[in-house]
Amino acid sequence: MRIHLGTDHAGLEFSTTLAAHLTEEGHEVIDHGPTEYDPLDDYPSFCINAAKGVVRDQRAGVQALGVVFGGSGNGEQIAANKVEGVRAALVWNASTALLARQHNDANVISIGARQHTVDEAIAFIDLFIAEPFSEEERHARRIAQLAEFETTGRIAGKQIDD
Repeated sequence: MRIHLGTDHAGLEFSTTLAAHLTEEGHEVIDHGPTEYDPLDDYPSFCINAAKGVVRDQRAGVQALGVVFGGSGNGEQIAANKVEGVRAALVWNASTALLARQHNDANVISIGARQHTVDEAIAFIDLFIAEPFSEEERHARRIAQLAEFETTGRIAGKQIDD
C-alpha cells in the first residue's frame, strides 16, 4: 500500500522513524515534508499535500492511506479535511485507530507527536492500515451523506440549515 506522510517540525522525528518502519513493512512511502527541521514551518501545506496524494491515488485505483502529524494532531487533521474526498480522523488510542477505518472508512489519520511515544504512534498506524472498512450499511450511508454535503452543500432527505 502507498502511505502519504505530512507533518511539521513537531512531527519530523516521528515521520522519519515511521517512514523507515512502513518501508520495512513493505509499504511505499511518499513523504510530503518537511525534509529538515524548521521551528517556524507551517503544517497546512504539508498535510494538504499528503491528503491530496491520498485522494489522487485512490481515484486512480491505487491503494493509499495517509498519516499526518503535529504537536497535537488537531490542526493537521483540520488541514487534511479541507481536501475534497478526505476523511481524516484524530487518533489517540488503539480503539480510535480501528474505528476510524471500521466505521468512518477514514483515509487519513492524524496523531499528536507531542502526545504519544513513537512506539505508540507506530502501533496506532499499523492498526489503522491493517483494519478494513466494515462495509456495514449504516456506516456506508453516513459516509455517503458526508460526501454529498461536501460536494453539494445538501443531504437528500435531511434538514441542513442555511
